[in-house]
Amino acid sequence: MSNQAGGQLLVDEPAPGVARLTISHTRKRGALDHAILDGIVEALGGLDARCVILTGSDGMFSAGYDIGDIPDDVFAEQAEKLVAHPFTAAIDALEAYPYPTLAALSGHAIGGGLELAVACDLRIAAPGIRLGMPPAKLGLVYSHTGLKRFMRAVGEPRTRELFLLGRNIDSAAAERWGLVNWVAEDGALAEEALAIAVEMAANAPLSLSGNKRALKTLIAHADALDADTERELVELRESCFASEDFREGVRSFGEKRAPNWRAR
Repeated sequence: MSNQAGGQLLVDEPAPGVARLTISHTRKRGALDHAILDGIVEALGGLDARCVILTGSDGMFSAGYDIGDIPDDVFAEQAEKLVAHPFTAAIDALEAYPYPTLAALSGHAIGGGLELAVACDLRIAAPGIRLGMPPAKLGLVYSHTGLKRFMRAVGEPRTRELFLLGRNIDSAAAERWGLVNWVAEDGALAEEALAIAVEMAANAPLSLSGNKRALKTLIAHADALDADTERELVELRESCFASEDFREGVRSFGEKRAPNWRAR
């Protein structure tokens, strides 16, 4: 086993041809910071495993972006940098990995943590965990690329429910929606995830990489945006980072109180 991100990301090989990345940021419930996201990119770049498992530790997968402690005077800049840059790089690295990736949701998967899982090819969840997207509770305009990723996974109506209502769902509902492929038996997530990964890793490597590449190409060309529309959506998202509501949303979420929205 090797450590990345100062020990917050663990990399091991639980079976021949299978690599496992474990988010180990227990103090902050698996929250994604620069070190963890950069560590995912670095780790994937050095692997040749035929299947990669991405999982969490201590009953948690990931609580999303680690932005709660950013000071007010640099909040807009630092929050946007985390969300737009190392996070995007980690998502891109998962999608670009030539062989299958499997998210094993060992605990709650919220916000950016859930999108990280959705960027994997397949997902298996522990029973009873919660999955959700809280941007509506935080005042965040989510990226159009992230929204498209969820629309591909669960369709337009369920994506609207996730992002406009902002409720968490349990793993059983997530399986019905198609947000996860399987729900593991109680206490058996690691074992079942490894069995799936070993089965995939034993398949023909050219077929695995070729089919993944073909699927990615078909998806990319199915909903391409023209440059002006994409720029408009990017600017819309960037504007939310400087809003009073986004800072209030993050602050109230951390303080476990109702937010005082000002629509500015």
